[in-house]
Parts: sequence; C-alpha cells; structure tokens
Amino acid sequence: MKKTILLTIVMTAILAIALSIGAFAAEEITTEAVDTTIGAIEQTEQAPKLLSLIFSGGALAIIGAALTVGLAGIGSAKGVGMAGEATAGILSENPNLFGKCFVLMALPMTQGIYGLVIAFLIVMKAGLFEGGMEAILSLSVAQGAYYLMAALPIAAVGLISALKQARVAVAGINLLSKRPDQVGKAITSAALVETYAIFALLISVLLVLLG
Repeated sequence: MKKTILLTIVMTAILAIALSIGAFAAEEITTEAVDTTIGAIEQTEQAPKLLSLIFSGGALAIIGAALTVGLAGIGSAKGVGMAGEATAGILSENPNLFGKCFVLMALPMTQGIYGLVIAFLIVMKAGLFEGGMEAILSLSVAQGAYYLMAALPIAAVGLISALKQARVAVAGINLLSKRPDQVGKAITSAALVETYAIFALLISVLLVLLG
C-alpha cells in the first residue's frame, strides 16, 4: 500500500511537471510557426495546433481539477470501504452499534468532498461556467500550469490522509466492539488525521482564489 501511494504521488508530480514543460514548449513552437513564412506555416500547422490543444492552458487546468477529484476520491472510496468492512463485522455481533460506527465510517469520505470543492473552484476560476469551452481554451499556459500546481496539495494529501484516517477509524470501530462508551475518543482520534487534509484544502483554496 505504501509503495502504491508513493508511486501515485511521484507519477502525479512527474505528470504535472511534464505537462507544464510540454505546454510551454508547445506555446513556443506555435509562436515560432506564426513568425515563419506562409508556406512553412501551411506545411507545419498541424503539429503546432495539435500540441497547442493537448498542452494548452485550459487542458492543464482541467487536468488539475480532475486530479483533485480523482486522487482524493480514490483515497476516500478506499477509506470508507475499509471502515465499512470493519463496521459490517461489528454489526454481525451487535447491530445496535450502527449509529456510533457510522460516524467513524463516514469520516474518510470528507477528503473526496474537499477535492470536489477545489475542482469546482478551478473550473469556476477558469471561466467554464460563464464562457464555456471558449474561456477554457483562452487560458494561457502559465495560468493553466498554475491551477494544476494549486490542485496538487489537496490531491496528494487527500489521498494519503483518507487512507490513514481509515486505519484509525477501523481501530476505533474495533474499540467500540468492546467498549461502546468510548465512541467520543474513537471519533476524536480519527478526526485528528483530518487536520492535515484541512490544511491542504486551505492552501489549495488560497492558491486557486488568488490565481
């Protein structure tokens, strides 16, 4: 699991850097093509157009929004699944504990919500709601790369914190099977992990809003 998480973060960082570099390269190629003769442009216009679409500022912004939902959502889905499995085992012996276990089971899902919030903010700031695809395509490469980087804190921290929080939640659920009166301590322990997801959310929010 640790190797998978580390590999995911490394691949995400490499993807972000590669896309940013490719975007700036594509913009430079397009600019140079415009400055050439008309004949040269007619011969080479397909490649710059393709590069400018794939590595455009709008594409980078959309990728950033997708990463926040995708990575944080994967962490939340896995975390809720882990807590749900533990809850099912406890309920087979004591169905009356569902209400107390439900809070612990639901805690890891918040990271996915945080990622969704950042994705909406990026799409809103990029102008998709007002100007549609024209607004997205009008974003500069620098703007798109900025939104992509702003998405990384909650995307990476959301993934890891959801999985770590799920492990604490599972331990808390196991505690409730023996000591149902300790629900407050179990929830508090799991909620502490949430702090770092909130920190990442605040940074991503500030970066997107100030961009």
